[in-house]
Amino acid sequence: MDTANPLLVSGLKMAGDGSEMRKNPTLICVPIMADSIDKMVADMAKAKASNADLVEIRLDSLKNFNPFEDLKVLIKECPLPTLFTYRPVWEGGMYDGDEKERLDVLQLAMELGADYIDVELKVAHEFIKSINGKKPEKIKVIVSSHNYQNTPSVEALGNLVAKIQSTGADIVKIATTAVDITDVARIFQITVHSQVPIIGLVMGERGLISRILCAKFGGYLTFGTLEPGVISAPGQPTIKDLFDLYNFRQLGPDTKVYGIIGKPVGHSKSPMLYNEAFKSAGFNGVFVHLLVDDLAKFLQTYSSIDFAGFSCTIPHKEAAVKCCDEVDPIAKSIGAVNCIVRSQSDGKLFGYNTDYIGAISAIEDGLRARYNISSITSSPLAGKLFVVIGAGGAGKALAYGAKQKGARVVVANRTYERARELADVVGGDALSLDDLACFHPEEGMVLANTTSIGMQPKIDETPIPKNALKYYSVVFDAVYTPKITRMLQEAEEAGATIVSGLEMFIGQAYEQYERFTGLPAPKEQFRRTMSKY
Repeated sequence: MDTANPLLVSGLKMAGDGSEMRKNPTLICVPIMADSIDKMVADMAKAKASNADLVEIRLDSLKNFNPFEDLKVLIKECPLPTLFTYRPVWEGGMYDGDEKERLDVLQLAMELGADYIDVELKVAHEFIKSINGKKPEKIKVIVSSHNYQNTPSVEALGNLVAKIQSTGADIVKIATTAVDITDVARIFQITVHSQVPIIGLVMGERGLISRILCAKFGGYLTFGTLEPGVISAPGQPTIKDLFDLYNFRQLGPDTKVYGIIGKPVGHSKSPMLYNEAFKSAGFNGVFVHLLVDDLAKFLQTYSSIDFAGFSCTIPHKEAAVKCCDEVDPIAKSIGAVNCIVRSQSDGKLFGYNTDYIGAISAIEDGLRARYNISSITSSPLAGKLFVVIGAGGAGKALAYGAKQKGARVVVANRTYERARELADVVGGDALSLDDLACFHPEEGMVLANTTSIGMQPKIDETPIPKNALKYYSVVFDAVYTPKITRMLQEAEEAGATIVSGLEMFIGQAYEQYERFTGLPAPKEQFRRTMSKY
C-alpha cells in the first residue's frame, strides 16, 4: 500500500487506555437534494447534527432558484463546509437549461464563499480557464466523471485520472457502475496509488464496498444520506450506517475486511452483529455486505490478506468447497462451506461449516424445552424423524448434523433428484416438496426449512401447508428475516414448538467470530444485538 500518499496516513494512534482513537482523513459528505431553499437549510442542520464533515448542495434539485439571493442564503446559513453541484441531465442530473447560465451559477457560488464546486470533465477545461485568477485560495474545484454503464479497465481509469488532472482540478472524482463486485477492485487500485486527492466511488448495490472501504484505501470523501432511499447516486448508504454500523471513522489502511457473501445479501444482519462485536473488542476489522455473482472470481480478485474472512450464504455454500485451498473434514462431508478464513501468513483459504452446529443445537434446545428434558449428555434428536426442506448447502448441513445425532432423516426438495442425492449420502429417504403435504408417517416429527421460501420480501410464501404442520413437535426455519416467518407462525398455531432462524444465526456466528478474530465470542452481546432486530 502506498503509505506516501498523505491521504493514507493515520492520525491519532492508540489511546493510553487501549481504546482505538485512530481516525482516517476521509470526509463524509451529505447530499442535500431538497426542492426548496428552506428545506435545504433544514437538511443542512440535520447533516451537522449527524456529524457530517460537509454537505453537497445539489442546485439542480431546486424547483425555484434565484441564484444570487439563494446562494447567499445557502452559504450564510450552512453550518458546514459547502460543496456546490449543479448537475446537468447529460451527466445524470436534473438541470436541463443553458450551459453558460449553469457554469455562471457555479462561478457565482465560488465568489460568494463556497468551499468546493463540482464541475463535469466535459466542460472543466473551459470552466477552469474562465475562473483563472478569480479563484479564492480556499476553494477546491472537483472535476468529476460519471459512468452509468460500467467500470473501465485499470489502464482506462488511469488515463481518465490523468485527463481530469490536466484540467487543473484540485480533486479528481470518478464514479463508475458495478456490473460485478470485482469491478470495485479497480477503483481501489486507482485510489490507493493516486498522487492527487481522489474520490473514487462505484454505484449500485455491488459497489457498496467502495463507499465504505474508501476510508481504508485513501479516498478523499464518501457520501452518506440523511435518510434511506433519498440518494444522489445509486447505492449510497445513510450517514447513520457509516457511523453506527460500519464504524467509519475507525477504518484505516491496516483494517481487516470481512463480509457476508451472498445473492441476495442486503437483508443479512451479519454486519450489525460482527461490527458491534469488533468495536467492543477493539478489533481492527470491518464487516460488509458482499453481493457476489461468481464466488471464484470474487476470491481471486480480492486475494490480499487484507480481505481476511467471509461468511458464505445462499447460493454460494457448495461452490465455496471448491474455492478453498483446504476444507475442514466435516464441511467436506457435508459438501458445503459457510465460513472462509484467509491465512495471514500465506493467504491460503480455509473452509469450515458452522451452520449445522448452530441449527442442530437450537433444535435440540427446542426439543428439550418441549419435553422438559434435562439431560444434555444424549441428544433428544436420537430416533426422531427429521424432515429437512431443501438440498442446498444449509440442507446438507442440517441433514448431516441430524444424522450425527441419531435422527432418521427425510429430505424434501423441489427437485426430487437432488433430494434423493442428499438422502443417499446421509442414509435417509427423499420426497418431492409437493409430496411433503401428505407425508405424516408418525406424530411428533421435527421439521427444518433450509430454503429461502418465506424470506423478505416474499413473506407470504411457505414451503408447507398449515394443515400438515400438526404432525410436527418442533419446527425450525433457517430464514430469520422476518424473525417469525409464515411457516413458523402457522406451526405455532398448529401446536408445534418453533425455533427461529435467529437461533441458528447466532449459534453459527459464535464459531465464525472466533475463527475470524482469534478472540472468544461475546455470546451475550450477540444476543443483545440481535434482540434489536
